[in-house]
Amino acid sequence: MSTPDLSSAIAQRIAASLSRQGMMTHLDVKLLRVEKGEVEVALPFGDKVTQQQGGFHGGAIGALADIAGGYAGLTVLPEGMEIVTAEYKINFLSGHQQGELRAVGKVAKGGKRIIVTTVEVFHIDAQGKKSMCAVMQQTLVPVPQTY
Repeated sequence: MSTPDLSSAIAQRIAASLSRQGMMTHLDVKLLRVEKGEVEVALPFGDKVTQQQGGFHGGAIGALADIAGGYAGLTVLPEGMEIVTAEYKINFLSGHQQGELRAVGKVAKGGKRIIVTTVEVFHIDAQGKKSMCAVMQQTLVPVPQTY
């Protein structure tokens, strides 16, 4: 895979924020793409993300979807603001092992008080086959940045 272009100011802002997240660092989540209103992240398969049957754990899938949607929401906020998740609803569509997961978060409605995003999570196997894994809808609340 080629190195993503994360040179824009918003991409750098999101990359810096992602690096501050211990859980995302622990899970080896990678930032792949940032555009206004849309963010894509990846989660490689490994021991840190499995459930008892050897597949990706639903909690890891949910965390990946949450971060993709959250950062998509952040792309529509001014400097000095952050977001927190107020709620999300996720549907798991299929289970997978090996490969990686990619989550694409998109802003459905950006506002001053709430932001609504949708996220699609895909599994990509060793041959490059892409399969829908989960879908999520999320409500975010803008908050002042405190760091």
